[in-house]
Amino acid sequence: MTEFHVPILNASDGTGLYFEDTGQGEAVLFLHEFAGNHRTWAAQVAALSADYRCVAYSARGYPPSDVPENDDAYGQDIAVADTVAVLDGIGIEKVHVVGHSMGAYTALHMGLRHPNRCLSVSALGCGWGSKPDERKTARQACEDIAQMFREKLIGESAAIYARFPMRNTFEAKKPAQFVEFEGILAGLSPVGAALTMLNLQRDRPTLWDMEDGLKEFQPPLLVLVGDEDQPCIEGSLFLKRTVPTAALQVVPRTGHTITMEEPDIVNAALSEFFETVNAGNWMDHRLTDS
Repeated sequence: MTEFHVPILNASDGTGLYFEDTGQGEAVLFLHEFAGNHRTWAAQVAALSADYRCVAYSARGYPPSDVPENDDAYGQDIAVADTVAVLDGIGIEKVHVVGHSMGAYTALHMGLRHPNRCLSVSALGCGWGSKPDERKTARQACEDIAQMFREKLIGESAAIYARFPMRNTFEAKKPAQFVEFEGILAGLSPVGAALTMLNLQRDRPTLWDMEDGLKEFQPPLLVLVGDEDQPCIEGSLFLKRTVPTAALQVVPRTGHTITMEEPDIVNAALSEFFETVNAGNWMDHRLTDS
């Protein structure tokens, strides 16, 4: 297995993005959640890099990537542009895009805007803040979370955010892995976290805003959610009902941090998904419904 640790790649605006490039073969690109970085994909990279080229990068604002300090350096459009910049920078034309939570939204936008670059799209734990009747509350929550990261020490913010209800099963089931997750969260930049929460999480289009485009979604889509991930269950069901190429897998007794909480289930689901897509056997309801 070939492994590369590449310190920095510059995005289109000069922001440095740290990424790791492991394995050989067909490419898989991993996009992390708000409470994470490239390291939260370690179990997936370890399992899949025997058969695939696995690329995981830290989003802008997440060390060791650069941390711009201005609001207009963050946003959903910028996150998509950074993803394209990574692919272009390392010479990958087509890829299986795998996103978790914040990264899942970006993965969906890749499928909408750049379907020719996507062999498939996976959306894990997707949907927080999207339900129309909860949108005002979600936007206020983003502002409150951003204020917390700005005002408290990062270790204190990490301890609070790590223990939001949608992660309770993780700490209860796998305390050692939860400590590792909390450590990753405690290594975030308070500035980057606050600006990401305000300008990406708060202001991005919701799944319901994206409905018209999602009805015409082209790449094969795997939606994976834990049944204890309450903020994301409705959004995941919405994707299944809306996207003609979508399949939904619900993991019992599992919360939001699904990549670290149940890595074996996630790895098996992704592996089977990629194999089915590559065999040309993925279902598109536009072709089968009458």
